[in-house]
Amino acid sequence: MPDPKGFDKSVRLPPGLDAASIRRAIAYVEKELADFVDVYFEQANVFSALVGIFGAKALDAFSEYEKHKHSDTAQQRFPDLCRRGSGTRPRPEHCLESKASKRPWAIQSHYDHPGWYIVWRYLVDPTETIEPNRPVVIWRVDVVFLEKSDWKYEGSSAGLSGGGRTHTFGVRNAAKKLKGCAVYARRDIVLRSSKPVPRNGHEA
Repeated sequence: MPDPKGFDKSVRLPPGLDAASIRRAIAYVEKELADFVDVYFEQANVFSALVGIFGAKALDAFSEYEKHKHSDTAQQRFPDLCRRGSGTRPRPEHCLESKASKRPWAIQSHYDHPGWYIVWRYLVDPTETIEPNRPVVIWRVDVVFLEKSDWKYEGSSAGLSGGGRTHTFGVRNAAKKLKGCAVYARRDIVLRSSKPVPRNGHEA
């Protein structure tokens, strides 16, 4: 059952990762991203990438998981993090990818690798109405193990004439797949029309 501070101890986590590490990572990400709020309003997709990057950096500092030793793999492929001592070619069970999204269920990737995924669900609150000195709030953290079969290919809309996005993979039935995977969820944030908003009814 969830505890009063928003952590659900029943959620299955990667071997060696615990709620205390995630708690410290959340605090780190919120603190560090406060200086990048302007990026969100200029390019929200770049800001999401920053949340994922800082999430990986935090887990490298506060957990048994460390950044992949080969930076080209971590930056372009999979995974971002491996359990310390798991070797140069760790099994999927010891691999962890850090993702971020302002949407409640989406998980997107440029690959369909099996392994653990941690998704930092965030919102930007420039008026700091949710929490003082926290313009960036992590309102939920999902941790899920995904198989290759959980991914579906989403074709590219880019073409010779320009525009569009590159191909990605999305998780099939993401809301169903993520049921019971929220290791952390703020009690003062609820979903309305699929958007995270403060329980008091005022959008951040």
